[in-house]
Amino acid sequence: MNAYGYVNDLHSALNSARPTALCTPRNIAGIRSALAHARRERLGVAVCGGRHAMGGQQFLDAGLQIDMSAMTRVLEFDPVRGQLRAQAGLHWPALMTWLDGSTRNAPADWGIRQKQTGADRFSLGGCLSANVHGRGLALPPFVADIEAFTLIAADGEAHVCSRDSNTELFGLAIGGYGLFGIVADVTLRLARRRKLRREVELTTAEALCARLQQRRDEGCLYGDFQFEIDAAAPGFLRHGILSCYREVDPATPLTADPIHLSGADWHRLLHLAHVDKSRAFAEFAAFYQRSHGQVYRSDDHQAGYYLDDYHAKLDPLLGHRGSEVITELYVPRPRLASFLEEAGEVLRRHRADIVYGTVRLVEADCETFLAWAREAFACVIFNLHTPHDEAGKTRSAAVFCALIDLALRHNGSFYLTYHRHATRAQLEVAYPQFAAFLAAKRRHDPDLLLQSDWYRHYRSLFEAV
Repeated sequence: MNAYGYVNDLHSALNSARPTALCTPRNIAGIRSALAHARRERLGVAVCGGRHAMGGQQFLDAGLQIDMSAMTRVLEFDPVRGQLRAQAGLHWPALMTWLDGSTRNAPADWGIRQKQTGADRFSLGGCLSANVHGRGLALPPFVADIEAFTLIAADGEAHVCSRDSNTELFGLAIGGYGLFGIVADVTLRLARRRKLRREVELTTAEALCARLQQRRDEGCLYGDFQFEIDAAAPGFLRHGILSCYREVDPATPLTADPIHLSGADWHRLLHLAHVDKSRAFAEFAAFYQRSHGQVYRSDDHQAGYYLDDYHAKLDPLLGHRGSEVITELYVPRPRLASFLEEAGEVLRRHRADIVYGTVRLVEADCETFLAWAREAFACVIFNLHTPHDEAGKTRSAAVFCALIDLALRHNGSFYLTYHRHATRAQLEVAYPQFAAFLAAKRRHDPDLLLQSDWYRHYRSLFEAV
């Protein structure tokens, strides 16, 4: 165990915590040793992977921090069934590179089904714990891609969890934010690699759901809609770029030299998104339109480009320290257009500074306890610029609560991963099972060894009289 300084999430940098010690296990024995140490020292335990969650789920002030970054081995690969077991600290780029080099002589060319977009260096265990999703047009959340996983419980026991074994823990741990055990390894269901052609068009929120359904019927497997972010523009949240990915004949050649945005391009666009939003959207739309027709492999097209610590360059230009905080909201698809129209009013009223936003689809999740996709939803994601002074953080919290209220009025929900500004009342509407979730946590971990700042926050909300 090593003494450690402060930890924080990589995107918002608003979840600072100072653990008492840090442990970086390499195997299950190392995890058990860390848990035993925490018991002896009476420390709570939090576990982190890629450190992209923004609600404090992976950190615990004055606790033992388990960092899974050394557990990155591929353990088993079944080329017939298309399944792969890997340690939970493995990040997507390393997994995709391994598959690229290891499946060429297999009975099928296997790749991943889905991953979250916007950044790549997320761990498999973290993705399981947050039950992430990508931009599939007909895919449930990540739970559908998980065959099994090994969970090290608070008492050190290893449980193989699947739909046939330890089924309660299977549903609790996926989307359970590390509170029911430490995920040691994950068995993924892979997908046969296909070739996809990017098809780009400009459309509106009013036409979006029908257009996505049409694209899906025509053979598109993935897609998303990136909307205008300038609150002064008539197309704010309503007009945007629809990019879909249609399966093509396997003999179709991949685009030899696809156009892409360089790091310098991303820096320029991010700056424009803060200071000249209409120009940022125009340049972004122009890039996507130029990329129309490019052919990718079905896993490669899901890779993203993320600029680490990009606000280090932006802050001097903006004149203050800040970052983006994400919120993700869900509404029934027939309600999408009206939700976006009303969301525009909320954002204008609060003078919110939207830097990026997108709409995706998700199918229902009927398997996890704390399911966020309780039906086939439209997902609306906002990146909100947040100055790091108290006024900026308070304003963002008010915006997020107002947007959650709006989603709930449309019979929708919200994602728990990106912040912890939701009130108890909002949580009880979106997740009526949340009190039972906390009770299950106590039942499986009566000493509350596995904790986080996120858990302590919501536990205190439900314990308050």
